[in-house]
Amino acid sequence: MSAAARGRSGHRRSLAGRLRSIGHTLGPGLITGAADDDPSGISTYSQAGAAYGYGLLWTALVTWPLMIAVQLMCARIGTVARAGLASVLRDHYSARLLWFACSLLLVANTVNIAADLGGMGAAAALLTGVPSRIFVPVFAALVLGLLVFASYAVMTRLLKWLTWSLFAYVVAAFLAHPHLSDVIRGTLLPQSLTQKGVLLTIVALLGTTISPYLFFWQAAQNAEEDEHLTAHMGDRPRRTVVRELRGVRADVIVGMTLSNGIMYFIILTAGATLHQAGLTDVQTAQEAAQALRPISGALSSVLFAAGIVGTGMLGVPVLAGSAAYAVAEARGWARGMDLHVRAAPHFYTLIGVATVLGTLLDFTHLNPIRMLFWSAVINGLLAPPLIVIVILVCNNAAVMGEHRNGWVLNLFGGMTALLMSAAAVALVATWL
Repeated sequence: MSAAARGRSGHRRSLAGRLRSIGHTLGPGLITGAADDDPSGISTYSQAGAAYGYGLLWTALVTWPLMIAVQLMCARIGTVARAGLASVLRDHYSARLLWFACSLLLVANTVNIAADLGGMGAAAALLTGVPSRIFVPVFAALVLGLLVFASYAVMTRLLKWLTWSLFAYVVAAFLAHPHLSDVIRGTLLPQSLTQKGVLLTIVALLGTTISPYLFFWQAAQNAEEDEHLTAHMGDRPRRTVVRELRGVRADVIVGMTLSNGIMYFIILTAGATLHQAGLTDVQTAQEAAQALRPISGALSSVLFAAGIVGTGMLGVPVLAGSAAYAVAEARGWARGMDLHVRAAPHFYTLIGVATVLGTLLDFTHLNPIRMLFWSAVINGLLAPPLIVIVILVCNNAAVMGEHRNGWVLNLFGGMTALLMSAAAVALVATWL
């Protein structure tokens, strides 16, 4: 073999090695980012684009560094403290603060589970003509069955291909031929701030992007990842915490960037299609699916349903799981998605209870598409105090030691709490 051929072969092996290394580095952050684009997110982003065109594209740029900061703080807690957020609150703070945080999470998650299951049912009804309420308990049972018998890791491998349908929004955005100057203006300059109902939509966008359940999930998954790493290493020396935190940072940045990128293109696609067609108030799954017509024509309903069901099957376990992690950690019970039911009965019972409560809430006379939007609003109202708690924990030397927040994380974390608090207070003031 010539020297040039050996060089090319070595380069290919080196590139493959780097790609494998990147693949091993990406984990909880990437899954969290995927779960963030759940049916509630898809519906909220579609509604924002339909109602205001390109006028709210700037929110994707604003929320991008904010969600990275919040999720990175949560990931650092799990990695440094080797415990989830609720465990840290139990060990270092008062029981009142612990259960205050858990209560906010449980309220938000129950509504979010109901909305996601309802959205999945509406998507399935769009394809079959069967009433959506028939599908809600079916999807709930399927989620629980896969979690109990197949584990979440197996389920994500089976269903991750469905979430690729979200990238159809990227293609559809270009095929819809949006006006480039309008897109740039909507991206870089705040627009639509004086239009009716925009404050409600901004709170929903903040809530579905920076959601309470992701805080608890991220910390718990990074702590669990650490347990797996420790078990795998055996007697061999493990990486330093500093090196682990570098990997965590890369994981979170990639996951949140992909999540926010999908957010941007869903708003853009809905603005270029639904808004331009005069459909400014999305009320049904059929109307939401119209955004994908530029790429799939008559098959837009199939593509939309695949995205909603796929992200729902990933998102509902995260919602139910984050609630179960929080309560199990608060009570000191065994927990973990990889544990068998017999090893963590309380944990899986909590997942079942959260899913059943969400299912029951779906049997009210609420429009499932509107419920998706309003679940995002509720998340936006409940997230600010939890963000403040996360910041407090990340600055606690007893928890984080020398790995306490630097000024950058404190700055962006504080900005997130202030922005979401101001939006929530302003919205409540308009209601009053």
